[in-house]
Amino acid sequence: MFSVLLGNPFNFISGVLLLFRKVQAYQYYLLFSVLVDLTILAISLINLTKPTLNPQFSFGIGLLVTSLVLHWLLLLVSPKLAQTETGIGFWLSILAMGLLALTGNVLSAVAAWLLFRTRQETTRRSILANIARHEVAMFGLYVITVILALAVTSYWTFEYSYAVENNYSAILQSPSWLYPLGTDNFGRDVFSRLVFGGRISLLVGLLATFAPLLIGGFLGAVAGYYSHRIDQTIMRLLDILYAIPGILLAITIVTAFGTSTQNLILALSIGGIPGYARTMRASVLQVKQMEYIEAAHAVGVSDAKIILKHVIPNASAPMIIRSSLTVATAVISTSSLSYLGLGVESHIPEWGNILRIGSDYLETHPYLAIYPGLAIIALVLSFNFLGDGLRDALDPKMQK
Repeated sequence: MFSVLLGNPFNFISGVLLLFRKVQAYQYYLLFSVLVDLTILAISLINLTKPTLNPQFSFGIGLLVTSLVLHWLLLLVSPKLAQTETGIGFWLSILAMGLLALTGNVLSAVAAWLLFRTRQETTRRSILANIARHEVAMFGLYVITVILALAVTSYWTFEYSYAVENNYSAILQSPSWLYPLGTDNFGRDVFSRLVFGGRISLLVGLLATFAPLLIGGFLGAVAGYYSHRIDQTIMRLLDILYAIPGILLAITIVTAFGTSTQNLILALSIGGIPGYARTMRASVLQVKQMEYIEAAHAVGVSDAKIILKHVIPNASAPMIIRSSLTVATAVISTSSLSYLGLGVESHIPEWGNILRIGSDYLETHPYLAIYPGLAIIALVLSFNFLGDGLRDALDPKMQK
């Protein structure tokens, strides 16, 4: 625990792992769940220096402490849970992990799933288990989970007024106990704005990836599976969209429909469809030549069932890797458009908006631009690290 207090979580991880003879994948995720709880709790307690707290602050801190204690206890008893017969204690532990994930700590849900899989007799390691052995990917997943958990728990632990209300008596103050990261040109707390800004960056990044993943994946699967005419029709239409630079297309859509979070998600989603369609089509062209696809045709399985049950699941690995990297690109695009004044509304806390304000004070108050820039870099690098881990985890050689 002294390692955590000294800011060295890696020694903490090494020390905890010494408690177990053989570390399982679910224990890695439970351990990182504990680290996420500690990080969120430490960040939330910084608000004690402020004169006004969120009315739900005590509830939020209590929830975080409860989550930390339960994750720690589950980590200690997890070896016994995996070895004993399935009973009420086992299922209560699975349920507890799932409920704790509602705080934004999705690593808890992953640990619950992997613990449940210990009951299934299989010699094949899952993708999640392979990621647990990838240190860089786990670090990226840890940072992403911290930002996600902050976005969820900040509803109870952070006072939103510090991020949006003007305070002309505290304009451009340097970092202090009251304002850990200083204030901007309207007297708003930069620390609170960064925390609430993470919601927008994650929301836009994930939705702007999920929508084209579904639409582009479906179009690519249809184009790759069916005849030459259908393939050419779909892909040539998408080539027209692909020829337009993504950021230019986003600027055009936002300019036409106005600046809002919904329009920003729409603009980034449309630009991502052709890339996903091409990736899925290339993968489907390989999968449809497999013998099990020919066998399904021979027994009279419908095309729709073959595509949904056999083709897409076996052709989705490149799509999963691409999606993790696309989230990082969407975060950068969101911040870039907000920096240009074409993204999220200017009064809403968003990292690009914060960076745009800070760029006017680089010589006198550089921290206004440094902190949001570091937040963007951390989130983008974390998704790239996770993408590298997914690429290695989906490698067939690692499944043995």
